[in-house]
Amino acid sequence: MNSLEGVMVVGLTGQTGAGKTTVCRIFSENGFSIINADHVARQVMEKGQPCLKEICEFFGKDILLENGILDRPKLAGLVFTDKKKLELLNSITYPYITSEILKTIRRLSFQGNKLILLDAPTLFESRADDFCELIISVISRDNLRLERIVERDKISRESAQYRMDSQLKEEFFRQNSDFIIKNNSDINNLYEVTREVTDKIKDYYNNKYKS
Repeated sequence: MNSLEGVMVVGLTGQTGAGKTTVCRIFSENGFSIINADHVARQVMEKGQPCLKEICEFFGKDILLENGILDRPKLAGLVFTDKKKLELLNSITYPYITSEILKTIRRLSFQGNKLILLDAPTLFESRADDFCELIISVISRDNLRLERIVERDKISRESAQYRMDSQLKEEFFRQNSDFIIKNNSDINNLYEVTREVTDKIKDYYNNKYKS
């Protein structure tokens, strides 16, 4: 991505249920253009897309609704309880998702956007970190994350735990990130900590690209 003059891509990732959505909103409020990898993933798996056709080749057409649209809860139920199936799904979808993300980065840069935040839960697994200059990871205590996932996704505690267990461990995020945002307190604390990170990143950008 260094070929895009004056553009800096920052990766945002972390543990499920840690609060990435709120952190992402704070970055948006502070001048960052946002790319949501989950939204991109939904787009590449829409009806008629090559990615969805390839998924059906491996998982069968039972994962489709009668109208041909992907039954996302059914697919999630298959992969989040079977590590090999999850790895297979990721191996299919990641190339499509990465391609679309790169196109979006270029489009945003041509529109004059210089600070881009890539919100990607599987930033490292998909190797999207390769085109991020800085990486932020949001982490939180397991018990807090479990409650948030159950409430957010309306799933059982067991299903939520499966999702948590399928992710990278906290130590990995700590060792492979430039910034760690801990979300173990209230929303005001999260805003304060995140604003400090946005300010540091802007200082980094100004020193590197505007000096």
